[in-house]
Amino acid sequence: MRKRDRMIIDALELFRALSRDQVAEMFFDHLKSPVTNANFALKRLRDRGYIEANINRQPYVYFPKPSRIKTNGQKIDHFLKIADFYLQLKRAGGSIKFIHVEPQYMNGSIRPDVCVKWRDQIWFVEIQNSHYTHKVMQEKMTRYQDFYDSSQWKELPFVKSKFPYVWILADHKYKIDVDGFRVFQSKSVKDFLNQFEKPSKEKVITVTVKS
Repeated sequence: MRKRDRMIIDALELFRALSRDQVAEMFFDHLKSPVTNANFALKRLRDRGYIEANINRQPYVYFPKPSRIKTNGQKIDHFLKIADFYLQLKRAGGSIKFIHVEPQYMNGSIRPDVCVKWRDQIWFVEIQNSHYTHKVMQEKMTRYQDFYDSSQWKELPFVKSKFPYVWILADHKYKIDVDGFRVFQSKSVKDFLNQFEKPSKEKVITVTVKS
């Protein structure tokens, strides 16, 4: 198997689902015809039984085989949005040291959509497909508060001395009440960076929080 084919399969296993265009941007963006090259690679992997596809969507959406989610289920759009967030981070620049999709912490009570180390900061990311009520969002933030207060987060292997930042991506801005850690909100990665853009247009941002 070609190295890039293995990388595509690994990405499908990580993100659960990827559209043809997302695969093209992830792995073939440096070529003259990313979409054409992605089509060839995905067809080859599908013909050989390594992956499967939902051909009722345009462009096709691909899954590892066997798939961890229903290939015609409602969660597809959620996972595609997670992959899109990852691509937004890549476009924004800055190193991505690791990314975990739907990890679970504190016996499963903390389940961010993404945990990622980006630009030397660790982020718990909540990506909203729909509008949550204030009560539902505050309940989610209360669980993060409990996680912070418990100090169990200090046992995470990728955490040194600071609780990860919480980042909510949604079209709606929520009123958040937490203590000791920082919660950021934005509509997109670009919108987030614009909030911290300095007149000198420095590419590297620094965010701090007082505990």
